[in-house]
Amino acid sequence: MRFKLLPLIPILAVTTALAACGSSTPRAWDGTNAGRISNSTTPAGPSGTAVADSAPEDLYAEGMRQLRAQNYATAVRAFDTVEREHPYSTWATSAKLMAAYTEYQRNRYTEAIGALDRFIQLHPAHRDIAYAYYLRALSQYEQINDSERDQRQTEIALAALQDVVSRFPDTAYARDARLKIDLARDHLAGREMHIARFYQRQGLYTAAVGRYRRVVEEFQTTNHVPEALHRLTEIYLTLGLRDEARRTAAVLGHNYPGNEWYQDTYALVGDGVSPSGERPGFFRRAVGWVF
Repeated sequence: MRFKLLPLIPILAVTTALAACGSSTPRAWDGTNAGRISNSTTPAGPSGTAVADSAPEDLYAEGMRQLRAQNYATAVRAFDTVEREHPYSTWATSAKLMAAYTEYQRNRYTEAIGALDRFIQLHPAHRDIAYAYYLRALSQYEQINDSERDQRQTEIALAALQDVVSRFPDTAYARDARLKIDLARDHLAGREMHIARFYQRQGLYTAAVGRYRRVVEEFQTTNHVPEALHRLTEIYLTLGLRDEARRTAAVLGHNYPGNEWYQDTYALVGDGVSPSGERPGFFRRAVGWVF
């Protein structure tokens, strides 16, 4: 699941005017001590290192410039330098968060999550704490694997996204997290379907029914439910449980009357199928599970 969305950047970036608050315009920083920013006229030492420390706002502004230029490694070094050389400044706190965002942008999700965990632990009352939780959730979400592989990462991402919704329900971050929760749940349902189909092909019908049932019961808002109901109908017919097959087909017809899976199901069961009268969502009661 790799369709990266640009996260909502918090209001952290300094303006160009702030970047130039020193006595002269800082030159570009190349991420090394030799190329370090300095507004001071103090001569450089023998190794080329500026004698006077750079102002934290200059380092931070250079990190932002490098970030905009997509020079992510250099940007991270600039933000890290702010935190290392000016740890008690307000710039250092913002630099921690921007370093994490930059790591996210360069697909270094483990590093981004580590930096965000530290930020959340050290600055729980920061004005951008909601963004920190959101960015951590995005870093987990971007690591979701193909639906045919182990889905532990999907479950971790779901928990992180739900954390955003629970803590900051009225924010734009929560709104986006809810959308991604739906996509992640669809991913989990896809995994259940993959396993269930395998069991069905192997003739392990009880195991297959358990997986299909989970999709129907726990992932009712996903687009995998119609197929799950169809597959359940197939299995019931294979086992000679025609009444259960009809009830399952009726639920499918009531909730998804125009779905292609219902057309296939109707062809299997025939004229004995009629809508069950149950409202959408009441799958368990309507189907009448037999295993």
